[in-house]
Amino acid sequence: MWVPQQLPEISGPLKKAGLKLDPKQLADLTGDPMGAVVSLGGCTASFVSPQGLVVTNHHCAYGAIQLNSTAQKNLMRDGFNAAAPGDEVSAGPASRIYALDSIRDVTAEVDAAIAGAATPIERTLAAQAVEKRLVAQCEAEPGYSCEIYSFFGGVTYRLFRNIEIKDVRLVYAPPGSIGNYGGEVDNWMWPRHTGDFSFYRAYVGKDGKPAEYSKDNVPYQPKHWLKMADKPLGEGDFVMVAGYPGRTNRYALASEFEATQSWTYPTIAQHYKNLVALVERTAKQDPEIGVKYASTVRGWQNTLKNYDGQLEGFKRIDAGAKKHADEAAVLAWLRKRGDAGKPALDAHAKLEELQAKKADHRARDLIYSQLRRGGAIGAAGTVYRVAVERAKPDAEREPGYQQRDLPEIKAGLEQMDRRYDARMDRELQAYWLREYVKLPAGERIAELDRWLGGNDEKAIKRALDKLAKTKLGSLKERVALLGADRAALDKSRDPAIELAKALLPANLRMEQEDKTALGETLIARPAYLQGVIDYRKSQKQAVYPDANSTLRITFGNVKAYTKLDGSKQAAFTKLEEVAAKATGADPFDAPDSLLEAIADKRYGGLEDKRLKTVAVNFLSDLDITGGNSGSPVLDGQGKLVGLAFDGNWESVSSNWVFDPTMTRMIAVDQRYMRWIMQEVYPAPQVLRELGVAPKAAKKK
Repeated sequence: MWVPQQLPEISGPLKKAGLKLDPKQLADLTGDPMGAVVSLGGCTASFVSPQGLVVTNHHCAYGAIQLNSTAQKNLMRDGFNAAAPGDEVSAGPASRIYALDSIRDVTAEVDAAIAGAATPIERTLAAQAVEKRLVAQCEAEPGYSCEIYSFFGGVTYRLFRNIEIKDVRLVYAPPGSIGNYGGEVDNWMWPRHTGDFSFYRAYVGKDGKPAEYSKDNVPYQPKHWLKMADKPLGEGDFVMVAGYPGRTNRYALASEFEATQSWTYPTIAQHYKNLVALVERTAKQDPEIGVKYASTVRGWQNTLKNYDGQLEGFKRIDAGAKKHADEAAVLAWLRKRGDAGKPALDAHAKLEELQAKKADHRARDLIYSQLRRGGAIGAAGTVYRVAVERAKPDAEREPGYQQRDLPEIKAGLEQMDRRYDARMDRELQAYWLREYVKLPAGERIAELDRWLGGNDEKAIKRALDKLAKTKLGSLKERVALLGADRAALDKSRDPAIELAKALLPANLRMEQEDKTALGETLIARPAYLQGVIDYRKSQKQAVYPDANSTLRITFGNVKAYTKLDGSKQAAFTKLEEVAAKATGADPFDAPDSLLEAIADKRYGGLEDKRLKTVAVNFLSDLDITGGNSGSPVLDGQGKLVGLAFDGNWESVSSNWVFDPTMTRMIAVDQRYMRWIMQEVYPAPQVLRELGVAPKAAKKK
C-alpha cells in the first residue's frame, strides 16, 4: 500500500507490471487521475463525470439506501433509479465526500510539541494542542476539513486538507438481489457474482462552495473525473487501485498480534454473532425493525466474518511464529548495533509493558464502550458531553467536541431517526448490561454500579424500565437537548441524561488513563518503528507505512490463483454463472429481468471475445483492506476497469501478515456494471453521463 509520493522511487516495477502513465503523474494527488479519487469517510469513491457523478460500492451506499427505505418502500430490496437530477434523494445529513486538496508535512511542529512536554499525559495534551492549532489554521477558510495523520506510529506527521462536500445524493442503486447477490454466504469468497456498485452525486452551493443540503444547490464540478476503459480487460493485464485503506497492523508487536488472535477477534466476533441473532429474531416479528437495523446488522456480519477469516488464516500460515521470528530478527540486529540500537530496544520494552497493562482491562473497556455507543444511551452521552465541553474555550475542548465537530454530531443525532427503535434499543441495552454484570468485581465501574443498584436480572430490569422513559427517541428532543447548557441538563429528569451525568466522572478518569498510555506511546512507537525501518532497509526489503485511512496506491495484475484444496480458480466470473447460482431465494434471488437477459444472450455489445460472454467479477494480486471498498480499479492508462469490493477468504489475514501467494482482490467489472444499467435495471441517463451509452441500432 504505497504512499503515492513513493511511486517515482518504484517506477521500474510499475513499468514492468504494465503502467503506461508516468509514475510522477500518479504522485500528483490533485492531478489526473488521482484528483478524481475521493473518500467517503470509511469507503472510497471516484468522480466519473464533470457534473459531480460519483461511483462507489453498493455496500458503501447501503446506509444511504437504508435511510431512504421503509418496510413499504424498500430500496434495499427494490433498488433506486433517479430518472432526472430532481429525483435524486439525500444520502443523509451525515454523508460526506472528501476530495483531497493538499498535503503538508508537519512532523517538525508535532515533534517539537511532544519533546517540550515533561510527563506522558502532558505529551498527549501537547500533541492534541498542536494538532488543534494546525487544523484550525487549515480550516480557517470555510468548506475544508483537515486532519493530521501519523505514519510509522509517529515517525512522520502529515496534515491533509480536503474539500468537504456535505450535500450527497443517491442517484442509482441496483436491487439488492444484484448489489448484494450472494449476501453473507459469498462474502469474502471466490467465485463471486456481485453487482456491488452504486452512484452518488456531489452538490454544492451556487457559488461552487460546499453547503448543507438545499434544493437550490447545484452539482459539484470536479477538476478531474475518470473515464471508462475502452479496452477489454484480460488476465495478466496491469491494474492499480487508488483508495483510502483503513488500517493494517503489519508493524505491530508480536504480543499485540497474540492478544488480537487469542482474545480480541474471537470475543468481538462472538458478541456480534449474538447481536445479529438478537436483531434478526426481533425483526421476524416486526419487519420495520429489520429495515431500521439493516445497515447495523450488515456491519456486524461483515466484521465477524472478516475476523473468523483472519483467525483461520493466522492458523494456516502460522502467523504467530512468523511475527515472533520477524521481531526477533529486528531485535537481534538492533542489539548488534550497540548504542545506536538502544533507543529502539528501550522503546520496544516500553511498548511491551503498555501492551500488558492494556490487556488487564480489555473486557471492561470493550463492554463499557459498547454499552455507551448507540441508541438512547449513546445519544444522551453525546448531548451531555457536548454541553460539558461547550463551557470551555474551543481550543481547550476535547477532540471530537469542538465547534468544527458540532455539525457532524447534529447530523448523527438526526440520522438516528431511521436507525432506532425503542424496543430493539432496550434489547441491545439488556445484552450489554448482562455482559457487564458478569465482569469480576475488580473490573467493575463504581459509577455504573451505583446507577444499576445490583447484579441480578431484577436490577437490570429496573434499569431498563427506567431508561424506557427517555425522550431521546424523539428527534425534536435530541436536537433541543443538543443546544442546552450543562446547568439545564443537570436539572433534567430524563433517565438517559441522568445516566450520562452519572457516568461522566468514570469517563473522564478512563480518558486520563488512556492519555497517559498514549503519552508513553508517542515516544516509544516511532522510536521502535524507526528501528524496524532501518533494519528492513538494511535487508533491502520494501518499506511502506501501515494503512491509516490516507490515500494509497497498490498495483499488480489480473491474476487467478489456486485454492488450498488444489482447485484452480479462473480470474473472471461470467454472466451464465450468475444464472447457474440462482435459487430464487435470498441471497441467490437473481431478478427475472437479469435471468431473462442471460437466457436470451442479450450481451449488449459488452461481451469479451475470450470469455464469449460478459465478465462479472475479476481477481488481481493487489493489496487492499477495509476502507478500499469502492476504490476505482484503473488500467495502465488510468481508465476505470472496475471497483474493488472484497478480498478472497485466504487474504483477510494479510492485515497482519501479508501473504502474496494467496492474497487476491475481488472487483466488479465495469462491463457488468454497464450491462446491468443497459439490460437489467436500465439507467440510460447514467450511461450517457458516463459517456458509454449504447449505440442506437441502425435502421434496416
